[in-house]
Amino acid sequence: MGNGSSADKIDLAEALGLETALEHELIQHPLMVEGMMWGTPRYGHPEGEVYKHVQEVLANIDRLEVDATTREKLRIIALTHDTFKFQEDKRRPRNWHQHHAVLARRFLEQFIDDPILLNIVQNHDEIYYIWRDTVIYKQADRATTRMNRLLDRLCGEHQLYYLFFKCDTMTGDKNPAPIKWVEEHFPGITPIDL
Repeated sequence: MGNGSSADKIDLAEALGLETALEHELIQHPLMVEGMMWGTPRYGHPEGEVYKHVQEVLANIDRLEVDATTREKLRIIALTHDTFKFQEDKRRPRNWHQHHAVLARRFLEQFIDDPILLNIVQNHDEIYYIWRDTVIYKQADRATTRMNRLLDRLCGEHQLYYLFFKCDTMTGDKNPAPIKWVEEHFPGITPIDL
């Protein structure tokens, strides 16, 4: 299990407050269990194991005033978005086909066929990379290309993407600066307080 934790000690269904049949089906999969139990404290994730981060994201989702369908979608994204970090290939140069978000999308394709939801899972970190290209690296052309590609993949579901990004970023000791930038520069959203 990557860090010596044992899934036998944690009831993930209870710890994550699973709500739907799909959530239960996902969390029973051995790869989901392994991914949830992976992790040690690190920058951005002082909580360690992925399931603890997911708990924080789910708690943020609970604070949102959204309809039941939006809430259900956000919860599916939360459960899967970082769960495949244990399989990510981080060698240099990076193989972006083995990024944890791509792996999460491939896994989730076995359970759902919603292209927007799958695209959000796959691209959940993309706006952070766009912020970094813009603000840190001063690569405006690269950032613009990435932003246009992301917007195409969202097919108008900008608010759903933004809501997940905010719920995900307001966890652990992550840098909050990208949230302010997104709220000022991401088109088609209504910023919310959390």
